[in-house]
Order: sequence, then structure tokens, then C-alpha cells
Amino acid sequence: MVSSLAQAPLASRAVARPVEAGSDAVCVYCSQQIRFSARLKARKVIANVYVDGHWDRVEQFHEECYERSGQAYGPARKGDRALGA
Repeated sequence: MVSSLAQAPLASRAVARPVEAGSDAVCVYCSQQIRFSARLKARKVIANVYVDGHWDRVEQFHEECYERSGQAYGPARKGDRALGA
């Protein structure tokens, strides 16, 4: 059966997650590596960026840098699950 409802275009969105051991991501705001620290329980923001309704790229930020950026892709949803889980 075909739905008669048109899907809304996908929009950029962000989620905050714990930084995992072995992370080699670089923050797009400050250009520094996003480092794992068990003692500090660091978090990062991962943004799926869509351009004209189509997925374009993933951008990663230190949680603090995402706030400094003015929440470039809207408020980051809080997520505690490990990536790929």
C-alpha cells in the first residue's frame, strides 16, 4: 500500500553522547581532537547535516564547543547509548 502522505524533508539534527575510548574525531569548532577521559566523563555532540533535504555529512563537536557555536544544528538531544549500539 502506498501512503498518500508526503514525508517531511530531513533536517539537520544533533545528539550528545559520551566520548568513547579510541575516538579520533576532531571538533569542527576548535579543530582539536575530541579525547576520551574516564575521569572527566567527557561528552561530544554529533550532528547529521542535511543540505536541501539530503544527508551531506557528519560533524562532531566538544559539548562545550557546540554550546559556543550557538547550537549550530539546534538543541542536542541527550543520548547515552554507545555509537553503533
